Amino acid sequence: MLTANIIDLFDQTIYFGTLEIKNGRIARIDRQGAQRPGEPYILPGFVDAHVHIESSLLTPAQFARLAVLHGTVATVSDPHEIGNVLGVRGVEYMIEDGNRVPFKFSFGAPSCVPATTFETAGAKISVRDVRKLLGMKEIGYLAEMMNFPGVLHLDPDVMAKIALAKAFNKPIDGHAPGLRGDDAQRYIDAGIETDHECFSYEEALDKAQRGMHILIREGSAARNFDALIPILAEYPAQVMFCSDDKHPDTLLEGHINQLVVRALAKGHTLWHVLRAACLNPVLHYRLPVGLLREGDPADFIMINNLQEFHIVRTIINGEVVAEDGQSYIPDLRSEHVNQFNCTPKLPADFRVPASEASQIRVIEALDGQLITNELIENAVVENGNIVPDIGQDILKITVVNRYQDVPPAVAFIKNFGLKHGALASSVGHDSHNIIAVGCDDDSICRAVNLVIENQGGLSAVNGNPTASSYILPLPVAGLMTDADGYLIAQQYAAIDQYVKKELGSLLKAPFMTLSFMVLLVIPALKLSDRGLFDGSHFQFTNLSV
Repeated sequence: MLTANIIDLFDQTIYFGTLEIKNGRIARIDRQGAQRPGEPYILPGFVDAHVHIESSLLTPAQFARLAVLHGTVATVSDPHEIGNVLGVRGVEYMIEDGNRVPFKFSFGAPSCVPATTFETAGAKISVRDVRKLLGMKEIGYLAEMMNFPGVLHLDPDVMAKIALAKAFNKPIDGHAPGLRGDDAQRYIDAGIETDHECFSYEEALDKAQRGMHILIREGSAARNFDALIPILAEYPAQVMFCSDDKHPDTLLEGHINQLVVRALAKGHTLWHVLRAACLNPVLHYRLPVGLLREGDPADFIMINNLQEFHIVRTIINGEVVAEDGQSYIPDLRSEHVNQFNCTPKLPADFRVPASEASQIRVIEALDGQLITNELIENAVVENGNIVPDIGQDILKITVVNRYQDVPPAVAFIKNFGLKHGALASSVGHDSHNIIAVGCDDDSICRAVNLVIENQGGLSAVNGNPTASSYILPLPVAGLMTDADGYLIAQQYAAIDQYVKKELGSLLKAPFMTLSFMVLLVIPALKLSDRGLFDGSHFQFTNLSV
């Protein structure tokens, strides 16, 4: 029996009452009168409406262990990161690991593996594979359809996957950055119901007016909350909150609960905010998550008051999984599955011979955004090779194929801010080859080889070869670790600070930003393991202008 102020999201009322829980469900709700200030409040748990668990660098079991601290009881999780490395086996791994803990993961069937034909992934998820996945009870939806050009041009494989989702009566997630007007309507008419890629209010409004559900994203790299939150007041039934990508240090600090507090502080009504954070995801994705009704699973949270939203207790299926900042989900080890087939590199592998052209295309990274700009800059040439221009913050970027031994792709990038050294990662959306940014070939080579030697991880090296270096190993698919999530949050914070304080990066999340510089489906200029890519026209382009 629990007695507190109870928040009813359906009636939009708050009353003082008692919950009776039996066999993991709410057996009875006894209304006892008006709400009592000073008493705690009970409300449905928070749901992250779109997240890649892999981005936390933690296995599902470890992710859940931290997420419940903040009142999160469920996630709508797209496993296409591990799908790009290991295919269907990777998706099955996520399901199996998530089933080990009392948390409600709803995984999707990845729709775009590989994400494009312009990069090398470790696996392919075919139409037949999608059919198999959609037939599984643990698969709740068709994951984000990133190939929006394929939708618009009626690509047979794309349309077959969409048709399968309709046949299985499962929701279809979208991914269409910048798509507006008639093209957006055609994308929606194909059956795609959500988008988490809006980066302007005008884009979100255009899609919402056409009936699309808008997922307001605030993650570790892409932060669109401030731009998009006004849409909540206009379309409260069509808005949800999500993180998309959440690194372990920020996950330890907070999750969807932070967006609730921020939205309330901006003057949005309690009912609209909780609808986005709790109700809409459960209804849209038909999640097996309770919403504080008699007969529902006993999934709810207790908070101290309606201003601070401090999470006093998180309960899933009637079990207390977190209380007063302590997680009761056990610290579990998991199987290490992986695919890493490349050998160490040499500094000479990263040289860029100069051509007769005096100007080059440069990727401009934008802090807090997945999109990039294309810049045209003067090339700096030394000893016949194009080299970084540290003074102008133009550094070298490389992508190393981790599935086979082939020469690295090399280009240039602005806004990372490094003054010396390099950082590298085997988390490179979506194919997850090794990506590195650095000030010189020796440092880049050292950072890349640290990742290769550990069969996956995040690395950072000083410009001095004898100085200390950092490596955070990621032995699960080169994306995750099953080590204690609290410890990994600390280790990630340490390497993040090293890149900022010792190497000079000014980015909020340098490793997260690095991981998206290979995401070809987001404009404008990116780098794949096969070369420089024009994301606006969906074709390769030349480094030299």
